[in-house]
Amino acid sequence: MIYLNDIVDKLKDVLSESVLNTKVFDKHVAEALNIPQGTFASMKKRNSIPYKEILEFCAVKKISVNWLFFDQAVDMLKEETEKFFQIRYFSDIRASAGGGAEVFDDKYEIISVDARIMNNIVGHGNKELEAISVDGESMEPTLQDGSIVFVDREQVDINKNGIYIAATTGGLFIKRIQKRADGMIELISDNHIYPPQSIHPDEIKIVGKVVGNIESL
Repeated sequence: MIYLNDIVDKLKDVLSESVLNTKVFDKHVAEALNIPQGTFASMKKRNSIPYKEILEFCAVKKISVNWLFFDQAVDMLKEETEKFFQIRYFSDIRASAGGGAEVFDDKYEIISVDARIMNNIVGHGNKELEAISVDGESMEPTLQDGSIVFVDREQVDINKNGIYIAATTGGLFIKRIQKRADGMIELISDNHIYPPQSIHPDEIKIVGKVVGNIESL
């Protein structure tokens, strides 16, 4: 079992390296993860691990998620590649659940995530996933604003049910997508206060299917 207290101790070690001669406390870890101190204290008591915030922290600090959770050294990971996922995390890109957003670019961080974690989140399947954040509330309650979603670029068949990332002339969207009888493509929100949007098929490209997510706090 993974314990948040053990992870916090390691995060303190990481933070102490950047703040010499200063003792690091829980409040500093909470600040580094952008979690309110009261919420963080409650999470420690419940052993509720903030996976989303930790993944973002690891991406920024360029540290191994596997080391943080399982004490696995980078060399060990290289020798046992079948035991972890390499995920390209586009931390600066947010797939809009409301209006348009930026398209994918070449700026990303590589996150190594133990297969045990990812299998709990996305199940077994393609390991070459990408991760971006959700912007907006139109996919609530399924996806919250700020959630991290994992995208499988090999799955682009919108005839299969699910949520997809779509690149359009208006930006990057995360929606349920259906092809209408007249050939138009419909972008559908789970939040019913947002009406469906219709778009010509020449103005849309399916980037991939959302296969899992980590909710924001």
